[in-house]
Amino acid sequence: MEVFSSSSDIKRFRVDAPSLDETRKKMKKMKSFHIPDLYKSSIIGGIKESRRVQDKLKKDFTPTVLDYGTVKFLISRHFGFCYGVENAVEIAYKTIEENQGKRIFLLSEMIHNPDVNEDLLSRGVKFIMDTAGNQLIAWETLTPDDVVIVPAFGTTVEIQNRLAEIGINAYQYDTTCPFVEKVWNRASAIGQKDYTIVVHGKPTHEETRATFSHSKENAPTIVVKNMTQTIELAKYITGEKPSEQFYEEFEGQFSEGFDVKKDLQRIGVVNQTTMLASDTQGIADYLKQVIVKKYGIEGSDVTAYFADTRDTLCYATNDNQAATYGLLKEEADLAIVAGGYNSSNTSHLVELCEQKLPTYYISSADKILTDNLISHWDLHNKEEKTTKDFIPNKEQVTIMLTCGASCPDAVVESILLRLHSFFPDAVEIEK
Repeated sequence: MEVFSSSSDIKRFRVDAPSLDETRKKMKKMKSFHIPDLYKSSIIGGIKESRRVQDKLKKDFTPTVLDYGTVKFLISRHFGFCYGVENAVEIAYKTIEENQGKRIFLLSEMIHNPDVNEDLLSRGVKFIMDTAGNQLIAWETLTPDDVVIVPAFGTTVEIQNRLAEIGINAYQYDTTCPFVEKVWNRASAIGQKDYTIVVHGKPTHEETRATFSHSKENAPTIVVKNMTQTIELAKYITGEKPSEQFYEEFEGQFSEGFDVKKDLQRIGVVNQTTMLASDTQGIADYLKQVIVKKYGIEGSDVTAYFADTRDTLCYATNDNQAATYGLLKEEADLAIVAGGYNSSNTSHLVELCEQKLPTYYISSADKILTDNLISHWDLHNKEEKTTKDFIPNKEQVTIMLTCGASCPDAVVESILLRLHSFFPDAVEIEK
């Protein structure tokens, strides 16, 4: 994994910057959200507001430095609740408030954060499905009087239709992130121009399942989860592999009636918005070059076979990842990344950090058991593990701290305070 070492590297990473800047301008014109106080933090909120005032155009990716003497924290420039998450949180709590006495359901986890989901459950909200799409509550038990909230990831056309059959309006309490909908709209637009849609995403992730469902309404669609699968897909584009083998190799990842010989002639790439932007761009660039080589074309002629879809990347995902690269330009002893263990965007921040230094992926401050013992998620083996002596014994310890887009500021503050408490000679937080 490449660690960027200059501002020009970061600019190269930030795909389609003009489009992202335009998106930010639109976001500024939109309303601010009402987030429950339990998710807020005076310390983290103060840091964010200070950086916002100093860097209104969001061009400075250097971390915030909190130097307490014996411990120093490097706080990522961008992290925490994004626009889509704040929108979802506000709608969910407003829905609960306005529907007292009614049964309230979420299709699945609203966002991938345990604190938020547990609080919603404590307020009587029930999940219809788990994050893998397994049914927890039978559709037959729902009635037209029930309230169903669509999570920030969106949902499939099939589920929208199922709710309609029951008499429930799937759009009444819809928290689908506008950037996810942007991907759907882009896929629809290029699909109507006879391009096949290649979705870069995790095939079982809620957002990818939703994007796949909406995309296949307008065009043949296939999901690739990484560059390895993309390279194999390219062999069907060039004819290196027999078409019959495709259906076995990509089982469950292509739309019904997909014709390998016909449907891989003209393609466009969109993505699950929380994937690594550099990975999506790498996949798009690779497939574009395969198309160029196959047809012997160049320049503007490429668009006849390959659609330009770079503007489907989420601005928050880009900002968080670019800020992480900025963070990694600094020297530190360890990194703490906070977020739900099933959070895609958080896992990618972990992947970036662990290339340079010891990285601990935790869901809350409770996972920091003592000053020399931490329980953290092993991203590669998909299990929680415990590590001893995670804080080195030295005169000053430097800790990098960031989190995913669905992690509340309050969680980051509690982690900061917990770590700070292990250094009795450190300058007090209040000072």
